[in-house]
Amino acid sequence: MIEFKNVTAFQQQHQVFDGFSLHIGEQERVAILGPNGAGKSTLLKLVTREIYPVVRDGSHLKLFGDETVNLWALRAKLGFVSQDLQEDYTPYTTGLEVVLSGFFGAIGAHGHLQPTSEQIAKAHAMLEVVEMADYAERMFQRLSTGQKRRLLLARALVHEPRALILDEPANGLDMGASLGMLALMRKFCGQGRGMIVTTHHIDEIIPEIDRVVLIAQGKLVADGPKAEVITSENLSRLYHTPLRITEQGGWYRCWHA
Repeated sequence: MIEFKNVTAFQQQHQVFDGFSLHIGEQERVAILGPNGAGKSTLLKLVTREIYPVVRDGSHLKLFGDETVNLWALRAKLGFVSQDLQEDYTPYTTGLEVVLSGFFGAIGAHGHLQPTSEQIAKAHAMLEVVEMADYAERMFQRLSTGQKRRLLLARALVHEPRALILDEPANGLDMGASLGMLALMRKFCGQGRGMIVTTHHIDEIIPEIDRVVLIAQGKLVADGPKAEVITSENLSRLYHTPLRITEQGGWYRCWHA
């Protein structure tokens, strides 16, 4: 699905990655864990082509085996939800319009974008999936953070993507909204699809995720099966804080040691 090989990338004038390599296969469910500033969001912006890597011999970034990506085709393969997208969204857009905008890669409603009856029906179906059918006519700005995040998830699902990419999906949500988002993530994984989640909270790593990648300061720190990577020793080193990790029923929790 995604292959970084010796990738170098900048955010404005700051070099985030230098010779970074990572491979994620189709249908894999992966959590990318790291502190703020580790490079998680930059990694996802490279995938979604918001930014591009430095062109160098022996370096490439491939999506589904190709270096050259058609963004329209990519949307049908990868659904994307982020807090940045939520903050950039047009406030006077209705819930239905938010979901419909996923068909056009737009942020908000635009008069020249005319959805078909099939697209409207599909958008209503996705509102049902994320339990937001009653909010189809509500303005985006009047919704809670959790409700907005659900609408963006529905927007990402309209193309029935092969995988979801979620950038800190429960960030800023209260306890109830956070648990609801995690339940929707589990439902998506239950359909045999891939998922990439970036986070700095291990309690956002749902049981269905089986691989964890640790990054810090743009470098790969650890990569492997979840049980082998999420350890007290690894996370204490990652966050420069003595931590104690426990696991119960596939969920992980963290305490100060």
